[in-house]
Amino acid sequence: MFSGSSDAPRDRAATRRRRPEHEVHLGTETLVPQRKHKEDLPDALLRRVKQYSGRLSIEAVKLMDNRLDFFAELDASQRASVQMLTQTALINFLEWLEDPDMDITFSFDAFNAPQEIARQLTLRQTVDMVRVAMDFFEQWLPALARDDRQLTVLTQAVLRYGRELGFAAAGVYASAAESRSAWDTRLEALVVDAVVRGDTGPDMLSRAATLNWDAGAPATVVVGSPPSDQGVPAVARIHTIAEQRGRSALAVIQGSRVVAVLSGHLDGVFVNELLGAFSNGPVVIGPTMPSLTAAHTSASEALAGIGAVAGWRTAPRPVHASDLLPERALLGDTGAIAALSNQIVEPLERAGGTLADTLDAYLDCGGAVENCARQLYIHPNTVRYRLKRIAEITRLDPLNPRDAYVLRTATTVGRLLRIDNEAHQMPTHTSDNPYREVGA
Repeated sequence: MFSGSSDAPRDRAATRRRRPEHEVHLGTETLVPQRKHKEDLPDALLRRVKQYSGRLSIEAVKLMDNRLDFFAELDASQRASVQMLTQTALINFLEWLEDPDMDITFSFDAFNAPQEIARQLTLRQTVDMVRVAMDFFEQWLPALARDDRQLTVLTQAVLRYGRELGFAAAGVYASAAESRSAWDTRLEALVVDAVVRGDTGPDMLSRAATLNWDAGAPATVVVGSPPSDQGVPAVARIHTIAEQRGRSALAVIQGSRVVAVLSGHLDGVFVNELLGAFSNGPVVIGPTMPSLTAAHTSASEALAGIGAVAGWRTAPRPVHASDLLPERALLGDTGAIAALSNQIVEPLERAGGTLADTLDAYLDCGGAVENCARQLYIHPNTVRYRLKRIAEITRLDPLNPRDAYVLRTATTVGRLLRIDNEAHQMPTHTSDNPYREVGA
């Protein structure tokens, strides 16, 4: 019953050896790209192409004027430059045809003013002009051929040269973009550094205008740390997010921090997207200032906040610099001390001393209303009413642990400031006789 099993391997081997007649198998050596040599063209054909090069370039420019809307906005010198570029491209094309072994090394370096053209026209406009010109040459250059072989060779040459022409144009604009990007990065660093230092003079505004910053737009500074795997690319991400939201952004890496200056008021959606450009650590938002010249205040508060945020263990992300006043005051931030006094201490004093005394007693009693009432010899409801008034005046609820901490720090700071001011206002008694010494 197994007599046929010994022949099965031989049958399968025979099947593998039998190939269909239409099946073709290529060796690995055929996969190596082979460079095709251009066929030589007759001298008469080359002379005809050279003879008509000037006319062809003029007609190509006319076709650009008909097809491209932006071409009509070019002035006479710009049109002349485009025609010169087109005719030079034809001449280089002829030189390439005359030397079959020469590589296509066309570049805008062959022209007199390549960078001027790059500054006058965008890359998209240049690509559109190359496309129109090559469409024209593909249509009319083969008409100069005298037989099918010349037609085939000339058509292939035009197609290949048009491809290289497009790459050359892209190379010029890529080089210009790299140079502009490096220069913009230096300008951006100078502007952000000026904002941080408070050097908001005309030089800073001029540099910011070069970076397309609206001098009248509100400005907000955001400070955080870059992701460990990104570094400088975090700045590019901030620019991308801001551009998607129609905003301007100036950002730079300063040491271990990312300092970003953003235009306009920051809404919640924009802030949430912006957090992706920072690490998982704290992110502090400074106050929004009316213009870039006033952005130093936002920068100083944001930088002070990033240094103090570690004192608030459960600080949100992001956190506003104004929410870190107690921690900043403990580090000696004079701006935070003044803000606590102006926003909390002085309004309570103007409302009457009973509110400040009730707040101190309530905090000293650990937040117990009944104990506070007994200490002040008033009804507990009176304490609750006064606490409500304190919340209305300061916008901080003494019943909230975080707000109570801010109020406690503010009252302490206010008490110390009052003592310090009284010490400086005490009169200094001097002797009428400057020559009489103590104990004389």
